[in-house]
Amino acid sequence: MADMLDAGERLNPEELAELQLTRMRTTLEHAYQRVPHYRAAFDKAGVRPEDCRSLADLARFPFTTKADLRENYPFGMFAVDRSDIRRIHASSGTTGLPTVVGYTEADLETWADVVARSIRAAGGRPGQIIHVAYGYGLFTGGLGAHYGAERLGCTVVPASGGMTARQVQLIQDFRPEVIMVTPSYMLTLLDEFERQGIDPRSTSLRTGIFGAEPWTEQMRNEIEERFAIDAVDIYGLSEVMGPGVAQECVETKDGLHIWEDHFYPEVVDPLTGEVLPDGEQGELVFTSLTKQAMPVIRYRTRDLTRLLPGTARVFRRMEKITGRSDDMIILRGVNLFPTQIEEIVLRTPGVAPHFQLRLTREGRLDSLTVRAEARADATTGERDTAAAAIAQAVKDGVGVSVRVEIVDPETLERSVGKIRRIVDERPRTP
Repeated sequence: MADMLDAGERLNPEELAELQLTRMRTTLEHAYQRVPHYRAAFDKAGVRPEDCRSLADLARFPFTTKADLRENYPFGMFAVDRSDIRRIHASSGTTGLPTVVGYTEADLETWADVVARSIRAAGGRPGQIIHVAYGYGLFTGGLGAHYGAERLGCTVVPASGGMTARQVQLIQDFRPEVIMVTPSYMLTLLDEFERQGIDPRSTSLRTGIFGAEPWTEQMRNEIEERFAIDAVDIYGLSEVMGPGVAQECVETKDGLHIWEDHFYPEVVDPLTGEVLPDGEQGELVFTSLTKQAMPVIRYRTRDLTRLLPGTARVFRRMEKITGRSDDMIILRGVNLFPTQIEEIVLRTPGVAPHFQLRLTREGRLDSLTVRAEARADATTGERDTAAAAIAQAVKDGVGVSVRVEIVDPETLERSVGKIRRIVDERPRTP
């Protein structure tokens, strides 16, 4: 494996820190000179690009938030002339204006490089067939995975999302070794294989690269056992680049190595913004180091994790995302994340790994109902036992009482992208 590493992966810690500081200072200057938002934000904070004399000095600079991107919709955060933009991507915009990102030719080359690096770290190799079931279009997943796989020298099947039965046929006929997809849709594919009477362990797939949503060790175990593959995590977000910001290495599966020669990470206290030492959990913040079209300075991802030393690579690792600060449910004074419920559902006999959380209000109190699908062969008695087991496990493990409904198979809405785990039906406060 070592002989396959690229130049960036061969840096020692001192060389990496020197490169990061050089690129950081260049990025700060580029953003200050070319983006009015950053010029105003830096001036308000009383800092200039030349004030960054060490990596620690980055903490003096202001954060960037999703609200900043939306306030500058659509192209106000671009740092190059519009004519130099070669591609535009955007978020779904389900909670407001979409966040728009742009790429120069050099940005697209960098993106392909880091995704190729990610696929190789996951176990993919040149010449293999990669089935890409991320959605194509404005979402960065499909095209990001596509060009990275081609850069590595793989054959790409651009399946995109949807048409699940056809995807199963393509996997059977084309015999890909690698699949790139959201973990929730992988479970949907698993259900379809079994519905068609095909043993998922008999397929050609050997590696699954899963991202775009948080997933747990329990889900990894479920996928690996039922598909007989290595399931590894990929991380990215459109505001920073897309998929390929960080990748779990197949030989260790111990967290995601951040490609720190391109993306500088910090973890901060979600409430105070204070930078936390490595090893402490908080909100992940990124500064891009090589982006031309749309550099981001201290972008608050809202993802919760902690930074750890490198193992398979010199770069630091981030733990698998445990949740998002804006996905946290506060139920009668108790903090709860969907991933905590996922762990419980996955270890409960008689239920499939598909669930949804429904928030309602009864009088002045919030109420949470966990809706989980039964497995196809579960009896009525097994459903009742599963409901009681989930309710008790949530009470014991999380410390809050919830209702549990076990619904028929394929009742809950499937997603080809990010699954909608939380349905909030509480009345809005005026």
